[in-house]
Amino acid sequence: MQLNRLIAGAPPDARDLEITNLAYDTRAVTPGTLFFCVPGFTRDGHEFAQEAVAKGAVALVVERPLQTGVPEIRVNSVRAAMAPAAAAFYEDPTKTLITVGVTGTNGKTTTAFLTRTILQADSRQTGLLGTVKSIIGGVEHEVVRTTPEAIDLQRTFRTMLDAGDQAVAMEVSSHALELHRADAIHFDASVFTNLTQDHLDFHETMEDYFAAKRRLFAAEPGAAVINVDDMYGRRLAADLKAPVTFAIERAATYAAHEVNTGLEGSRFTLRSPEGEFEFRSPLRGLFNVYNVLAAVAAARAVGAPIETAKTAIETAEQIPGRFEPVDEGQDFAVIVDYAHTPDSLDNVIKAARSLTDARVHVVFGAGGDRDRGKRPLMGEIAARLADRVIVTSDNPRSEDPGKIIEEILQGAGSAATAIPDRREAIAEAIAAAHQNDVVVIAGKGHEQGQEFADGHKIPFDDVTVAREVLRSAPLAR
Repeated sequence: MQLNRLIAGAPPDARDLEITNLAYDTRAVTPGTLFFCVPGFTRDGHEFAQEAVAKGAVALVVERPLQTGVPEIRVNSVRAAMAPAAAAFYEDPTKTLITVGVTGTNGKTTTAFLTRTILQADSRQTGLLGTVKSIIGGVEHEVVRTTPEAIDLQRTFRTMLDAGDQAVAMEVSSHALELHRADAIHFDASVFTNLTQDHLDFHETMEDYFAAKRRLFAAEPGAAVINVDDMYGRRLAADLKAPVTFAIERAATYAAHEVNTGLEGSRFTLRSPEGEFEFRSPLRGLFNVYNVLAAVAAARAVGAPIETAKTAIETAEQIPGRFEPVDEGQDFAVIVDYAHTPDSLDNVIKAARSLTDARVHVVFGAGGDRDRGKRPLMGEIAARLADRVIVTSDNPRSEDPGKIIEEILQGAGSAATAIPDRREAIAEAIAAAHQNDVVVIAGKGHEQGQEFADGHKIPFDDVTVAREVLRSAPLAR
């Protein structure tokens, strides 16, 4: 494709230059590449421009002149320039692909999974992009980040179309929105699940965090699906022309009434523009009722019949690491969940409490090199809502696990026990559980490893560890 079709500002003698590849990482450079010198948080892509040229880059997108001997297109923001160029290079795939984006602090993964489930049931082959995995043309892939960089995203959308996908349900993180990764995507529906404290290591304030989420709705997408039980959701809905709303506690376009949740799942009456419908879901917890509402509203917005949504939800599969039960025949429940924010931990413990009249045990930690302010808040929530709290290590990254635990204990106080070794902490909680108790293992969910300094990871899966403990450890009676 000619350079001038990808980006404005090319030197006159380079406008017809043939571009055969796009890259922001020198490892992906091949002859004919347009290379984007993206300033990063630790390294600056401009420093690798000469290496890119040596590998075959024929033009550069830069924020300052480099004089590398190849045409340079100077822009105010390389990141902002990358998304529209990638969309053009891959022939704007989301103009054809029905695209549903889901943003919010909690519930993105489940809502995206459920939306895909409904669209698949509506005979539309649907891709998935998210935290747990991606599905492209029916084939599952591991993921590195919730929302990939713009070039990778647009390439993936093109691959989906070429593989027969008609639609995609995707999680859209606040980082991706702030860093322009999700620019140039034509969203047919955009979903806002909620906003609670998280990522304040990246966004300076909650208002900054909200502003990043708000970017998904700035272009007035085909449908804006908003949770108006959430304070920030109500603010967002008030700013939009014709939002599609969902709620349990307030009037909304899609509202759940007579909600019941338990070990068998959830039941509720859905009041919608098309009338009332009785919904059953195998997913436990009030928070999952919100996720079902969001998915149903989004799927309806792109044309799926509500009867199809109802049937699809009834048989929806368990989402890995999202209130996932671990059953080895024990007479108490063990639940693994990704809850790693104050609000999600609150929701998960309350959901566990609704399952039993016996005790609720909670094992959790907090990630290193992330929002430190939420640590004592999570400690206070666990101590207030659970009968027994064990604070352990999560993904400490470059931080001392003991220091992270100390900050959590500032909120939990003497109500919690500290066991830094996560396997030992899980074993202790399970060993002490009695009949009808619920053990919640929170924080890592679907993750398959623990991350330490310099990106070093060791294999660790909460579900696997819990199964091993249940099969081998003597249990309390």
